[in-house]
Amino acid sequence: MNVRRPEHKRAACLIAMAMLVGATTVRATDWPQFGFDARHSGNNTAEHAIDRAHVPFLYGQYRVPVVAPLTTDAAPVYASAIETPSGTKDLLFINASDGGADFGSTTGFLIAIDAADGSIVWVQTTSGSSAHASSSPAIDPGREYVYAYGLDGCVHRYRIGDGVETLTPGPVGWPALVTLKPDVEKVAGGLTIVERGGNAYVVAVTDGYNGDGGDYQGHVTTIDLATGVQNVFNAMCSDVTTHLARGACADARSGIWGRGGATFDATTDRMYVATGNGRFDANAGGYDWGDSVFALVPDGSSAGGMPIDSYTPANYEDLDVSDQDLGLTSLAILPTPEGSNVAHLGFQIGKEGIGYLIDLDNMSGTSQPAGVGGELQELFLGAGDTMSQPAVWTDPDDGSTWMFTSGTAWQLVLDGSGTPSLEIRWGPGPAGGIPIIADDVLYWSNGLIAVDPRTGDPLWFSGGGGSSHWQSPIIVDGSVYFADSDGYLSKWTLPVTYVVTPVVSDPAAGTIDPAEPQVVAEGNSTRFTVAPIPPYAIASVSGCGVYFDGEFYETSWIYADCTVTAVFVVDPIFASGFDGVHGAVRPNAPTSREGAPASSPRRSP
Repeated sequence: MNVRRPEHKRAACLIAMAMLVGATTVRATDWPQFGFDARHSGNNTAEHAIDRAHVPFLYGQYRVPVVAPLTTDAAPVYASAIETPSGTKDLLFINASDGGADFGSTTGFLIAIDAADGSIVWVQTTSGSSAHASSSPAIDPGREYVYAYGLDGCVHRYRIGDGVETLTPGPVGWPALVTLKPDVEKVAGGLTIVERGGNAYVVAVTDGYNGDGGDYQGHVTTIDLATGVQNVFNAMCSDVTTHLARGACADARSGIWGRGGATFDATTDRMYVATGNGRFDANAGGYDWGDSVFALVPDGSSAGGMPIDSYTPANYEDLDVSDQDLGLTSLAILPTPEGSNVAHLGFQIGKEGIGYLIDLDNMSGTSQPAGVGGELQELFLGAGDTMSQPAVWTDPDDGSTWMFTSGTAWQLVLDGSGTPSLEIRWGPGPAGGIPIIADDVLYWSNGLIAVDPRTGDPLWFSGGGGSSHWQSPIIVDGSVYFADSDGYLSKWTLPVTYVVTPVVSDPAAGTIDPAEPQVVAEGNSTRFTVAPIPPYAIASVSGCGVYFDGEFYETSWIYADCTVTAVFVVDPIFASGFDGVHGAVRPNAPTSREGAPASSPRRSP
């Protein structure tokens, strides 16, 4: 972290003035999985360096190839202060492959990169027929290992600092098999880390390849990080609780396509998975869950192949026929505001551009799985596919819940009875990529832009960063990282900054504008306008520099925190006409209209 901040006597003051005088002290944090957390909220709540005052200062530090020529099609993850053979480093982990995002790969790569300069720290490879470049890796809670899906159909576990792989052969061990058919099934969604009750799991979900070809099914594999024990839930033939071999299920498809993979919500203690097109017959006693959102316990187990609860839209048959997958994204978790008559909310976006607001405590309104319909709100998001995972944000000013889709902002509101719904607040704006939010700044990977989340007003534009597909930026520890479709990693970061504080000797005597402390990048200057209030005049302006033309005061190049002080005195023009405590009138003798003393003899014309 490379941001200098002014010292303040009270922490409360520091927080209150963060927008004005710089960012609060930042504790190094991690970005351990896709979307920052198990909810895949896209909201780094620990970031307090790049606020709206600082985001205009971001500059491109590097753009480096990720072991070119490779394809990257996923967001990286990040771990701070990791011990490596070459010292302590902040590390980025990126999945890549040697072919296209969906075809032609024979080698997969997990690459550990030094976040400081973009150099390679270690690389591990896998071989096989499953193109996996769109799956984000994940870091375990203990920061000992990083997990990544390989081309061989397995989740691999690597020691985080040096990349040494854990190899414990057997049915319960590493690498952990998550598909028997890697030629037709892949893991495109990010790996999810679930923590619950002292236990931790990594969750992988499968889908198929472009074109829906072959005997693939969507399924969920939950792996206990301590024991390696797996639980499997199949979206097709859910009564089978092991991985499906070729021909083991009469039905195919129902891939799990969402970028986030499985979503875990600790408030409901449930894991949620959204499926795509495929047969749905669970409402008739079957075990097929196409175009549905279903809830599982955190370890992924099930009783007789049945989920805890589920939601399926009433038009599921039309969705299947028209190739309009419900599970285009992973389920978004929406915190409920005070006064809501629904405790837990989720939002699911489908390929047809329709979103569904769901009561997570009663997903279909039937109080049991396999119900149809029952959503709280059906919301048209816009024409065409809406393929970006939503970002979810709680406004610190009023506690309201916001959701951001591709170029559009929605706010959760309550009617008079406390029933929640979503209302558009701005947009559609420049769409592209997956939205990410940190410290009240919203980012899109559309050339990489930053906007005000409340208004959509632009705050910063990177001017580059390469093309994007399924990628999204991450914002962590005062920097923005983005791996683009061209196989490059870019970093934008903050320069060293200082605070220039303006002070006036007497606020009643004059002003200095701007009156608030100014954040200035190292080596830059800033300008103030100084103006007296009659009967005062400017006596002096000093500090931070030497140039003053009588109205404008421009500092010199700034290399430290400093103060500009304007001193005012009574204007001599006013002061010269007065004496005593309050002054006197001069001359003090009576005068004629012409100005001559009254006692003087008047001259003839």
